Amino acid sequence: MGLFARLARLVWGGEVDRALRPVLLVQLAGSLAGGCAYPFLGIWAIKQLGASQGGLGSTYLVGAALAAVGGYLGGHLSDVHGRRPLILAGWSANAVMPLFFLVVGHNVLAGLALLCSLPVLGSIGGSADTAIVADLVPAERHEAGYAAVRVASNFGVTLGPAIGGLLLLLGGWNTLFVGVAVLAAAGTVLAWRFIPSRGDYSPDAPPERGSLGVIARDGVFLFYLCSGILASFVYVSYETVLPISLTVTHGLSAATWGFLVIVNPAIVTLFQMRLTRRTEHVPAAVKLALGLPLMGLPFLLLSVTSAIPAVVLVIAVFVVGEMLWVPTSQAVVARLAPADVRGAYMGAFGISWSVAWALGPFLGLHVHEAAGDGATWLMFAAMSLVAGAAGALAARRAWRGPAPAPPPLPSPV
Repeated sequence: MGLFARLARLVWGGEVDRALRPVLLVQLAGSLAGGCAYPFLGIWAIKQLGASQGGLGSTYLVGAALAAVGGYLGGHLSDVHGRRPLILAGWSANAVMPLFFLVVGHNVLAGLALLCSLPVLGSIGGSADTAIVADLVPAERHEAGYAAVRVASNFGVTLGPAIGGLLLLLGGWNTLFVGVAVLAAAGTVLAWRFIPSRGDYSPDAPPERGSLGVIARDGVFLFYLCSGILASFVYVSYETVLPISLTVTHGLSAATWGFLVIVNPAIVTLFQMRLTRRTEHVPAAVKLALGLPLMGLPFLLLSVTSAIPAVVLVIAVFVVGEMLWVPTSQAVVARLAPADVRGAYMGAFGISWSVAWALGPFLGLHVHEAAGDGATWLMFAAMSLVAGAAGALAARRAWRGPAPAPPPLPSPV
């Protein structure tokens, strides 16, 4: 852990909670594996597998829908059986699945089925990965904890595509998939070696009530979930609509976007923890009310100019809003969730991402084609304002009192 401490001071800007270090190690290995694979999977499906663009789009849609179910189920099971078994299961599956790509050949149906299964496998352990942060650190450190995990993830995403491209250059698709399997297996080994069975702030016993019913009756959380869906739509617009807007409407080359796109993870890697520490005394409601509009409103500048400095400014302001939003939003969910069903709440909140990835590109690109660039960014800017206002209201409610505790165990007979 001495090497990790030095790395933490360089990347995280200071010491990281000791209890979180195993989670960060596993997250870094996993994000390296994901960063190696995901930027190239669509290209593999079209060029190597021979799938149609429509078939690939439908695969992403089905995968996102299944991931929503898998995320809730994984979170629920982690409440019942503990975080560690679900984390190990998720990472083990992610280590094995890339090897199936070696034998799929040109079977389009089998290849698309594999692509469809990847988000599901990731979501099963992902909810436990998120919930365990709140098990390991006290409530006042939740936001800093989620920020630290996010830095590890973005560090891997920054390096992963370069590693994946190098593997492709050296040995082609088979070498890429073997490399991804090795990196994911490293995550499994690290999780087995370092992830604890429980944390100091884990619930004392498994839940004795159905989590789905608790969530369905929690009006504040459902309201916050709607805010999260709108916020995720704005984020997905950056990932999917902005590249098309810049290259098709504004005439930037794809190569130029390739250089611009690394600005986001680089800023998050270097400044997420520093910003989180500077704003740790700012109420969550204020950070959501400010951060989400900072994500959506800068896009309106593109209606005035698409010069490179303006695009860089749009991305930079967007990232500041994103850095305020993401760890704060996870901390709010941890605050709203009763401790005994925390994993299920995290999994349920993950539905916001699944909905956004399933419908966001469809909505954004159709509006872009039918009504133009200005109308598209006006729509997403409006979403950011509504999401910020709704998220702030829910966050204020979350901090009115202490987080709810699980019901007491029955007395022994």
